[in-house]
Amino acid sequence: MYNIDTSLIKMITDHYWIKRDIIVEKRTHNGRMFFDKYEKINEPLTNNIINQHLKGEITVAHSLINRFDKVENIVFDYNGRNTERFWHRAQLLLREEGFINFTAYKSKTDGHLHLYVHKGHTTLQEGYQIAKMLSMKLSQKLPREWKVFPDPDIPREFNILALPYEMYQKERGASWSKHM
Repeated sequence: MYNIDTSLIKMITDHYWIKRDIIVEKRTHNGRMFFDKYEKINEPLTNNIINQHLKGEITVAHSLINRFDKVENIVFDYNGRNTERFWHRAQLLLREEGFINFTAYKSKTDGHLHLYVHKGHTTLQEGYQIAKMLSMKLSQKLPREWKVFPDPDIPREFNILALPYEMYQKERGASWSKHM
């Protein structure tokens, strides 16, 4: 779909989100107030829109939860200072837990990553559990400098992520994996 290998992300392309300079909507979720700066556009995500995003003209995000309450990826949004250490620890943990397909992409901010763990067609509740478990295990080895998605503590409409800009590293299965 665009010049970065995003085939395993399985992005939801029947709609997308555009970041606005104003607050589009206020939401209350679990007693907390959220201010939404992203507007949902109910049109297909096209190459033209993606190219505008890559040029920096607009900021486009994609949903992580589809309309059938399924998730394809567990995503770590790493916003720390030691990208290499995070990638190294995360890949060791993911291999140990039996995940053999995952990809890290650079985000707009230097040193920040979006690590997509390609889980496949997973129910939303199972996605919440896996995300929480992986995050807890990783936080035993590293200071917590990431958010993990899907996240039940935020509104469903906030389980979105900006489109990746560039590939950082990828892991695509390994014959030595004990979980194959």
